[in-house]
Amino acid sequence: MSKIFRSRWSALIWAGGVIWTAYDVAEATAPPAPPAAKADAHQPEARPTDATGTAVSDQDMKVLAKFVGGG
Repeated sequence: MSKIFRSRWSALIWAGGVIWTAYDVAEATAPPAPPAAKADAHQPEARPTDATGTAVSDQDMKVLAKFVGGG
């Protein structure tokens, strides 16, 4: 391992490999993006959802508004 850092170029190549591996691993485990809600003639407005994907009700919004000082 100590022979790697005797040459600057070897150290740069080694560091590049570490960064490449980290990028590859992080990209492979990234969660998929949620699908965008589309409004159309049959569904004029999409309901908001929480982090789990469950639709948020009007009662939930009222409770949330109490916590953030909106009423």
